Amino acid sequence: MNNKRVTSFDVAELAGVSRSTVSFVFSEDKQSRIRPETRQKVREAAEKLGYYPNASARALASNQSNTIGLIMTRSPRYIASDNFLPQIIGGLLDIVNQAQLGLLIEWVEPGQQIETYLQLTRAKHIDGMIILTPRFDDPGLTALEQIDIPCVLMGQIPECDLPYVDIDNRASAKLAVDYLIELGHRQIACITNAATAYSSASQRLEGYRDALKAADIALDESLIRIADFDAASGYTQMKDLLKEYPRFSAIFVASDNVALGALAAIHDAGLSVPEDISLVGFDDIPEAAFYYPKLTTVHTPAKEIAEESCHLLMQLLKGETPFSRTINIPTQLIIRESTRMIERSHITTC
Repeated sequence: MNNKRVTSFDVAELAGVSRSTVSFVFSEDKQSRIRPETRQKVREAAEKLGYYPNASARALASNQSNTIGLIMTRSPRYIASDNFLPQIIGGLLDIVNQAQLGLLIEWVEPGQQIETYLQLTRAKHIDGMIILTPRFDDPGLTALEQIDIPCVLMGQIPECDLPYVDIDNRASAKLAVDYLIELGHRQIACITNAATAYSSASQRLEGYRDALKAADIALDESLIRIADFDAASGYTQMKDLLKEYPRFSAIFVASDNVALGALAAIHDAGLSVPEDISLVGFDDIPEAAFYYPKLTTVHTPAKEIAEESCHLLMQLLKGETPFSRTINIPTQLIIRESTRMIERSHITTC
């Protein structure tokens, strides 16, 4: 054979069939009623010639892209610094590779969701999508409920009918703050993981409030700061808290990424964790066990969340009725070195 690219015409000629038959065989069209011996003949001819079907051509023939989309509701600046995200992508890749699918990763800015979602689906770039960290104010979710494309949320939005996989963010955050209260802390600050338009941020903040209320601790809204996914925002918000409230004894930071910045701000202020301030994070990213001090945090099973989201989407792609359209994955509190018990006399009222 010379260096000329082998085409489906070559395979059809060698196998003694039409080009459309070759296309049907490699598009795995089950409705074409091609005899098994003919399929075998085509595949043997393709193997002999070294022919591999073009992915775009297969998509056109089957009217499917054999690709799913991971849509992230954050800009690339935050995505690049997110230590939680690689676990999500790794979990998805494990499943799509087994299923011989492709994974397209896209991001949308607030206000552009409808256009992005519809463009991806109408252009047939993807057969279905998973939306990571959905927002309460996303009008595109309503649009997705009304069009015929399988979609799974990685996060729960109340009153949205789209299927989802998530953790119980509110109960998990309460578990973290309950632990600080059990250690004797009464003045507990909070830094969120993101703006409260994101469902996870709002739910984790509610869990913080729930824990204080259950312990009959007065809520002080001035002890709450809103971060923006990354360590830099955690550093800024922690510095601000330390200027106004140098004597609170503990803090719940609703993201380990954000907690990394908060730890740095505490150290830069000449304070230490947990001697001066106890700190509990959230997510249990792999680096959390190597922070100084090692971080007490809520373990979020990122890989399992990703895999369950992908399995659920694939069921929808096949037209199957899933056992459940809502899946909640358990979390657990991982106790390490960033918290300590204090005596009641240690607590000072600001």
